[in-house]
Amino acid sequence: MSKIPLARVTEVLDAAYPPQLAQSWDSVGLVCGDPGEPVTSVTIAVDATAEVVDAVPDRGLLLAHHPLLLRGVDTVAANTAKGALLHRLIRTGRSLFTAHTNADAAAPGVSDALAETLGLTVTGVLEPVPAGPDLDKWVIFTPPTAADAVRAAVFDAGAGHIGDYSQCCWTVTGTGQFLPNDGADPAVGTVGALERLSEDRVEVIAPARRRAAILAAMRAAHPYEEPAFDVFELAELPAGVGIGRIGELDEPESLAQFVARAGARLPATSWGVRASGDPAALVRAVAVSGGAGDSLLSTAARSGVDVFLTSDLRHHPADEQRRVASMALVDVAHWASEFPWCAQAAGVLRAAFGDALPVQVCDIRTDPWNLTAHSQRGER
Repeated sequence: MSKIPLARVTEVLDAAYPPQLAQSWDSVGLVCGDPGEPVTSVTIAVDATAEVVDAVPDRGLLLAHHPLLLRGVDTVAANTAKGALLHRLIRTGRSLFTAHTNADAAAPGVSDALAETLGLTVTGVLEPVPAGPDLDKWVIFTPPTAADAVRAAVFDAGAGHIGDYSQCCWTVTGTGQFLPNDGADPAVGTVGALERLSEDRVEVIAPARRRAAILAAMRAAHPYEEPAFDVFELAELPAGVGIGRIGELDEPESLAQFVARAGARLPATSWGVRASGDPAALVRAVAVSGGAGDSLLSTAARSGVDVFLTSDLRHHPADEQRRVASMALVDVAHWASEFPWCAQAAGVLRAAFGDALPVQVCDIRTDPWNLTAHSQRGER
């Protein structure tokens, strides 16, 4: 029996799917379970349904993509549907952990697994998450004799940190010029006389939230009555994580062939695969987003892809998008678009624990749609 504590398993999952990547409205992480107790196994599924819970061994962990308690609740009584599941889990020492929009945004994440299933080579992130905290670049002009004191002051106030390095800066010497006017009390020069002198240009990086502290520290350390300085807000850079992926097929194929590819490679559902576009149009560049993706329609169109594959596309947004862009649309079942992630998550855990922790992907279809019928009237 596994002796790996639940806390160690959740550490691995948080490292793979950082909770800070989750949307503000989301609910991710450990739902029930004792972090200090060992887990016997991990079962991975898109949804925590009653049938899926039955497939989890006693004292096992259920890793679910969709949160069981996404919206606020005021009871988990056993006579409620979700409360009953939690009671069944807790009574047998089973645990529940959720990785939702953090798994969507992680790299690799849900859309990477979807792209791989479709045979795409990922080339970018559809909607990137900006990297790190907002940063400023400070450019400070100071006499060379005061440069060390100015640098030390702004370092102490929080500037100069880049990764694992501190006190980072760049300095170059040039010629400064100023004319003290009436009312000035210059530290160097005299009122009414143009002054030219050697000055150091000091550049440092600093978190934007430290602006006030750095400004105060710089003014206190600087010998001039009116220090010359610039503050530039730096552009945010993509961190390689975010929602959706952009990829390419090895060879172009028609939209009809791509739709058939999706139908053959994704798990079967009553929803099936439906598309909007010219069946003969060639497809090479593809955007994908696991789960509901109609909020990304315009983003996908701006990326210049030939087709956008996602789930839960609604009539009006899809219709409007098709009116203004040539990009084709492919709509698949929500569950089917996210199910490939289960194998990816299993790989993360197997790489971390090997044979010490049994991991299984639950193949129970939790797609809520289970019946379909074709109109007998045909199409016009």
